[in-house]
Amino acid sequence: MTSTLRTLTVPLDGDSAPEGLPSYLVRDDVLCWTRREAGLVGFGEAARFTATGPERFLEADIWWRHLVIEADITDHVECPGTGPVAFGSFAFSKASEHESRLIVPEIVVGVRDGRAWLTQITADDGELTEAGALAALKGWLESDPAAAVGSPDGRPTTDLAAAVVNPDAATLKTGSLGEEDWMNAVTAGVAEIRTGKLEKLVLARDIVATVPGGVNAAEVLRQLAVRYRECWTYGVDGLVGATPEMLIQVEGRTAQARVLAGTLDRRDAVGEAGLPLDYAERVLAGSEKQRHEHEIAIQSLTTQLAPFSEAMNAHDEPFILELPNVWHLASDVKAELTEVEGHVPTCLALINALHPTAAVCGTPTQVAGALIRKLEHLDRGPYAGPVGWLDAAGNGEWGIALRGAVIESPTTVRLYAGCGIVEGSQPEAELAETWAKFRPMLESLGISS
Repeated sequence: MTSTLRTLTVPLDGDSAPEGLPSYLVRDDVLCWTRREAGLVGFGEAARFTATGPERFLEADIWWRHLVIEADITDHVECPGTGPVAFGSFAFSKASEHESRLIVPEIVVGVRDGRAWLTQITADDGELTEAGALAALKGWLESDPAAAVGSPDGRPTTDLAAAVVNPDAATLKTGSLGEEDWMNAVTAGVAEIRTGKLEKLVLARDIVATVPGGVNAAEVLRQLAVRYRECWTYGVDGLVGATPEMLIQVEGRTAQARVLAGTLDRRDAVGEAGLPLDYAERVLAGSEKQRHEHEIAIQSLTTQLAPFSEAMNAHDEPFILELPNVWHLASDVKAELTEVEGHVPTCLALINALHPTAAVCGTPTQVAGALIRKLEHLDRGPYAGPVGWLDAAGNGEWGIALRGAVIESPTTVRLYAGCGIVEGSQPEAELAETWAKFRPMLESLGISS
């Protein structure tokens, strides 16, 4: 167990960062959770927890609760994300060898609803002051950022128009399964669905990008944050991406989620008559196959969330979520949490009950999970697992780690993408969908797709 933590949170002058949080993404080892220029950015490491196996969420929950109960907290801002905060990333599978983790940074910058703040976290006995916290932040921003992943000269660019790497020098290769083998896996999945054993299956694939010039993780995050403002851009220990899907967001007793299922590549609308969004409405919202896949995902989430809720509502009809690369069918769910065994469930307790949803696994969960292990030939690691943050008051935001990648070395990045497979799925169309979902990460790496 880590020594007792001490924290100080003070207001931060928002004028010092007119661009919002993306202006703080200047180190390759930064911890990041941002959307529309708001969120949290962390530097350094005051404490860390790791776990594997089926109890990883509950073990992390116990560790965090003990840590914050004993912490000495001074908070002059008092809103979600102030005080002690942990960033986290969890493996998709309980059988994965990948370590799930919670990381408590030394410095946190937060922006929310026009307010900005700075938190310093330490296990030392020295006095915590506003001046000291500001000096510590300045030290992180000005120190050599080449300590972690990439940036061969140690100085990430700040010009978003500049390429991260020379696109001609980067190469791609297949991961665990080649394209033909993956399409054969889709065919096999559809055959299993037609037997009635399951309704939906989510199959993922991976590709590996080699970037001889070095991966600039900070620039990748900056580009994702600026280009995909409607997504939640995340960076935790080499896991980077911009997810459009919120597994669970908790503020006080209110929980919210955003469920996605049903995808249409925006490139498919090129040359079509009328407005692009009209095309998406007609092709995506008008597709029985896509709506069926979406209904399964909504039912999965609401069924798992119901025991923790005293009231819940969801959109009667899905809406079209418009992103730079694709359109999705999306639905927002809101629930008022009820007490379970005398207390309101924590973020991690909810995640333990919700993960994996039908949106990233399938339904029934156990049948789909077994089929994934048989057909994918892939340890997803943190891909499609929960990623996000939580604070001492029980607030937190946890997305599903989609549209992302793992930086495996200073020059290699493993990208992941998956598709929901139902009875009407066509292997060629599903393969094309994976390339559309790879596009955010490929573009942020400077690779044409």
